[in-house]
Amino acid sequence: MSHDILDVDLLGFEKGLTQSRKAVVDGVMKSLATGFVYTSHDLSEDLLDTAYGMLREFFSKTVEEKQQFVAHGTNGQTGYTGVLLETAASSDKPDWKEMLNWATPIPHGHPLRRRYPQSYPDPVLPESVIPGITEVLFKFHDAMIDLQKRFLRIIAVGVGCHETFFDEMVGYGSALTRAIRYPPMKQLPEQGHVWAAEHGDINLITALPRATAPGLQVKYKGEWIDALPPKGRVIINSGIMLERITNGVLPIGWHRVVASPDFTGERYSVVQFCHPQPSTMLAPVPSCVTSENPLRFSTVSAIDALDEVIYQINLVEDARRVGD
Repeated sequence: MSHDILDVDLLGFEKGLTQSRKAVVDGVMKSLATGFVYTSHDLSEDLLDTAYGMLREFFSKTVEEKQQFVAHGTNGQTGYTGVLLETAASSDKPDWKEMLNWATPIPHGHPLRRRYPQSYPDPVLPESVIPGITEVLFKFHDAMIDLQKRFLRIIAVGVGCHETFFDEMVGYGSALTRAIRYPPMKQLPEQGHVWAAEHGDINLITALPRATAPGLQVKYKGEWIDALPPKGRVIINSGIMLERITNGVLPIGWHRVVASPDFTGERYSVVQFCHPQPSTMLAPVPSCVTSENPLRFSTVSAIDALDEVIYQINLVEDARRVGD
């Protein structure tokens, strides 16, 4: 069933003639029925290798060293988050993973940062223990958000909008990049956990370059499909906000991360969540509301939708849904 997730050519869309662009749009719309699609990209493999090397070095530090980079008061939106803390909304067992979160900061005086400080926290990165990591991770974040903005142009065309529909929405959006280390399963303090339980992402789309080991699975038609992209591809999945904007035409990409029974090692991945500006009103676009697909969602703000999910996934520090 893995063939249900298609491999499309973002670079071909950008360079192609009308017919080839249409083929890419059709492929994206068909594949996102699963919530997932693979795409070509122009991310630097050297940059990805460098980032992974520095992140491995950070995650190999002691718990006490890593805890120095917890950003208290930001509800997990920057800095370090330890294992067995973030919890999928569908679960009461925390995920078996640890994370480092960051974004390139926008100017201090920008009105979005003044109005929504929680969405634009000062980055907390381990520069003092991994010299040079801040520059590398900022460069990686910027390259990823550029890729996602460009991919959203394909989606915009696919749902009947102008290809620049999302451009302003995600300009100075509160995108978040996250490095994740999934420890070996044999180190679990108790049974009954997986690396990351079934969940959907809150944002518009998520981009996932190559991970260091398999484990990502996609839920489609009630079955789990291994997400195994061709070499040199980035995985894109659709989020809750995109489902609302498209009135359900593009569903949430439900997924989980599980270790194969015979896999005893750790897994690293780096993902980026593409968020719109917090003030964005998530209203279904008219082209997606028809007699066959009546209006399904009321309008909510992006910040309200995000705040609800941050609570559900157990990241609100003074209101943990699942106890420590």
